[in-house]
Amino acid sequence: MIAETRDFRFSVASYGNPDLQPVVFLHGFLGSSQDWKTVASTLAHHYTVYLPDLPGHGNTMITDAATCSFENVVENLADMIRQLPGPPPHLAGYSMGGRLALALLCCVPELFRSGVIVSSSPGIADRAKRRLRAESDDRLASNLKEDFCGFLDYWYALPLFAELRKHASFSEILDKRRKNCPDQLALALKKMSTGRQPSYWNCLENIRLPLLFIAGEKDTKYVEIGRQMVNLCPDSILEIIPGCGHTPQFEQRRMVTGRLLNFFNTLDHHDL
Repeated sequence: MIAETRDFRFSVASYGNPDLQPVVFLHGFLGSSQDWKTVASTLAHHYTVYLPDLPGHGNTMITDAATCSFENVVENLADMIRQLPGPPPHLAGYSMGGRLALALLCCVPELFRSGVIVSSSPGIADRAKRRLRAESDDRLASNLKEDFCGFLDYWYALPLFAELRKHASFSEILDKRRKNCPDQLALALKKMSTGRQPSYWNCLENIRLPLLFIAGEKDTKYVEIGRQMVNLCPDSILEIIPGCGHTPQFEQRRMVTGRLLNFFNTLDHHDL
């Protein structure tokens, strides 16, 4: 389906019976709606699942760079979610999608039933560090445009993805990444950089929705961030997924799917 908002035509894949409780999954940088497809197929027995392509990814194009600021993308995502049928959805996001999800949960909590944040953060609290991160991401975006294949080699050689590189599906994941448009990805990287988004650390204590934070056991940076977020959010839990790194939804897909079902079932009282 296509969901038209003020600035974007979101391409949205859907799974399951539209009469069931909805769940929305947001993918990470370089990804697409297909990243959550296998998880969605399992959840579709009990939920209707919506998988949007984020701006600059998949089939959701950025037609005007001025519309792609982090805050504006959040506003457009909120407009998209308002168009979905049914009650307020559960919202889940990974990495970049997790940052967008946290922003939505802070800014428009009334739109959602709960939140799941995978390998992500509320941004960078220190203003000087945000500026440095934005400059770093600008350089990465230039490299991406100049040599996309070289950028992918560099990106997935980062220690963050050490466990993913060992996974049997890594080649397939990389092939899917190559199908994205480099110019679109570069715009998304610059405009939605962690260095250009607001810090939402001070908003976390105001989120009254149930929250589930997920991090891979070997992804020590995001395990620690998860612990900090749980300490701030009044109704939240942290699940550390054993034996995996920054991409638990790929590395331990069945385990992550089970954690999601358990979390949602507790809230929705399904007999799974």
